[in-house]
Amino acid sequence: MTILNTGSPSSLSDAKDNIDDAFTRKDLRGLSYESAFAGATSFMRRKYTKDLTGVDLAVTGVAFDQAVTNRPGTRFGPRAVREASTLQTFDRPYGWDLDPFSTHTIIDYGDLAFDYAHTPSFPSLLKSHIKGILDANVASLSIGGDHYISFPILMAYAERYGPLSLLQFDAHSDTWPDDDLERIDHGTMFYKAVKMGLVDPERSVQVGIRTTIENPLGFQIIDAPEVHEKGTGYTIEKIKHILRDHKTYVSFDIDCLDPAFAPGTGTPVWGGLSSATAAAILRGLSGINMVGGDVVEVSPPFDSNGATAVAGAHVAVELICLWAAAKAARKNTRTLTKTAQ
Repeated sequence: MTILNTGSPSSLSDAKDNIDDAFTRKDLRGLSYESAFAGATSFMRRKYTKDLTGVDLAVTGVAFDQAVTNRPGTRFGPRAVREASTLQTFDRPYGWDLDPFSTHTIIDYGDLAFDYAHTPSFPSLLKSHIKGILDANVASLSIGGDHYISFPILMAYAERYGPLSLLQFDAHSDTWPDDDLERIDHGTMFYKAVKMGLVDPERSVQVGIRTTIENPLGFQIIDAPEVHEKGTGYTIEKIKHILRDHKTYVSFDIDCLDPAFAPGTGTPVWGGLSSATAAAILRGLSGINMVGGDVVEVSPPFDSNGATAVAGAHVAVELICLWAAAKAARKNTRTLTKTAQ
């Protein structure tokens, strides 16, 4: 059997020779031509492996939804997003002048293992999981799961990089006051992240907000009405002005999108971004110094036609492109600095 994973041009007829790339592919770089409707559904048909040797980015699932304040179901998010991602594996990402899946070694690291019946142990397990990836000099993209997962992940990232800029796409600020570190709540973790010094709110930005915020804690906010009124170009430039070249963690809560585009989520709010607007903003943000990210709150039980999982998979690919562009920019900067010396 021929395994076509070189990233070279191919036709979909090559699907007849490709199956279960998640386990059978030998080359960790390149596109996949396996039929979208068949085979093992790793994220973008990347190799399932726990070996981080030579890896640039690890995609990992976090099937946790014990922190929700409304509808559960995001524990099924990683599985659904992986399945939806199979629709995108045949071509380089649209709208980008790069193909990270052919130029970088990206793997599916599988899901975090944790005891669903022992919630208090979850934060430290997730932090250690991400820390293990970072300690191998590999970046991470996590697929949730509810939005609480960003908090332990940020703990691991802040230990490595110091206080980060946070670029948060969301309907909610998730900064409700909560000084009890033992509480696990998907609406309070960024309050704690600020109080613990994991993120610097003055150089962070929340996009798409459309619920009341009593105390923004210093976060810069571009709410949904502002995006609608002033457009994508304005939004992109404002985000870039706030973030500048600071190391940035990007967290995309799928409820940033209007329920018309992403109904399968726990706490939908009308008046959100369209998928087209979100795509334009993400592509326009090429150049930000992204070091890691996550896509959260895809809840398949409420996603009757799979549109939310499709949106989540597209967001994940866009974030990988942002990360790859940032990695290339950092490499160029180091090269120029070395040359100048």
